[in-house]
Amino acid sequence: MARLFDAYIVADWTAAETKKLGDNSLWLGVAKRDVRFRLYSETHNVATRAEGEALLASILADHRKRGDRVLVGFDFNLGYPAGTAARLKLDGTPWRAMWAFIDKNVVDKPDNTNNRYQVAAKMNRLMTDQAWPLWGAPASQAQRWLTTTKPPEGAGADIPEFRATEDAARKGRLQPKSVWQMHGAGAVGGQTLMGVPAVIRLLDKMGPSGAVWPFGTGWRELGADDVEPLSALVVEVWPSLYGAKPEAGEFKDQAQVRVTAERLAAMDDDGTLAKAFAPPKSATPALIERVEQEEGWILGV
Repeated sequence: MARLFDAYIVADWTAAETKKLGDNSLWLGVAKRDVRFRLYSETHNVATRAEGEALLASILADHRKRGDRVLVGFDFNLGYPAGTAARLKLDGTPWRAMWAFIDKNVVDKPDNTNNRYQVAAKMNRLMTDQAWPLWGAPASQAQRWLTTTKPPEGAGADIPEFRATEDAARKGRLQPKSVWQMHGAGAVGGQTLMGVPAVIRLLDKMGPSGAVWPFGTGWRELGADDVEPLSALVVEVWPSLYGAKPEAGEFKDQAQVRVTAERLAAMDDDGTLAKAFAPPKSATPALIERVEQEEGWILGV
């Protein structure tokens, strides 16, 4: 069976407000094949999101010149729980409306200074006029519409805490975080706000040769005909699925991006990657529409 992709890139993004290398910083893992089609991997660590975005754009441009197809995985949410766009009174397809809202509101400077907590507070003000559903901030960033701690039990109970993909993942041993959590160990809310604008800019550079799954492709098994016109397909990944163990001298995040990229390559080799793009057999038409139009899905869940 022919492989769908020639290279696999996994980005462990960061919401850091200062330049940072090593643990809890921005890492890229790249798995690709040499001239003898043997898989090898490399990792890159950069101190700022601007550097990470530029490096990723450069790697993708090099592959595009060679006519390669690249799978690009980001470790943050590409969508929000159902109803978020409606509560923000945004028009249009929910995922596109959310991306446009984030892109319009987020300020991210070259030195990593950013306004993610102010954007979270604005979202709370517009959605509930209370300090929820988004929560978690350093004491210096806390304010009326954003608190340091999780809202009291029952606050915003009509707003889903998780997307369908996280609910599916939570049936196993892993416990994904909610996109509403902005701060604390493993929090993904800040990374999502800082990452979505970078994905938008990268896709803009690629034009019609870039696509995002499942929003732009449909939630279905993908074949060679689907990816043949593309230079890159963007997906959401969750490295914790793959149980990476750091090798000697490796940082945890470094091991995660390397192992995730290698695992995606292995799935492509054995034909299981194509099937991973499809919904579970139990998915209802309503769920498929919700995933394709608003929430997205984590590849591999």
